[in-house]
Amino acid sequence: MPELAIALDAGTLDQAIALVDAIGDAARWYKVGPVLCVSEGAAVIGELRARGKNVFLDLKWHDIPNTVSRAVAVAGELGVSLATVHLAGGTRMLEAAVRARSGDLRLAGVGVLTSLDAEQFAEAVGRPVKDVEEEQRRLVRIGANVGLDGYVSAAREALS
Repeated sequence: MPELAIALDAGTLDQAIALVDAIGDAARWYKVGPVLCVSEGAAVIGELRARGKNVFLDLKWHDIPNTVSRAVAVAGELGVSLATVHLAGGTRMLEAAVRARSGDLRLAGVGVLTSLDAEQFAEAVGRPVKDVEEEQRRLVRIGANVGLDGYVSAAREALS
């Protein structure tokens, strides 16, 4: 049965935990993004884990392989269940991330951000782009070749 991941887009730990407690047993998965993570650090992960919740850490890591592998290792040590890496980081970075997984941590690749159209993505990559969905598929193939556990995409891309 599919499960829902609730995005904790709150600015403080108290706000986030109030939402988690209000939802109770109706959800097991909670997404922690960059704002809450920067605001509250590992404390939010600890509070979610203490409540028996699965943490989806959505930071879209995209850095040198050593830095990403260290971040993945720490996330695993903290009990994170799912984290995102940016597919544009390339094969070596993704391989380092996969090698650094520990515990039950799974990694999902993020390719073309859903906020980008072909013109904006072309500007970012410095070459003409006709089809954003094809670019997403190209990036997903890179992640598939290194053994990522899943991918984040827009619904229209998943259907094509």
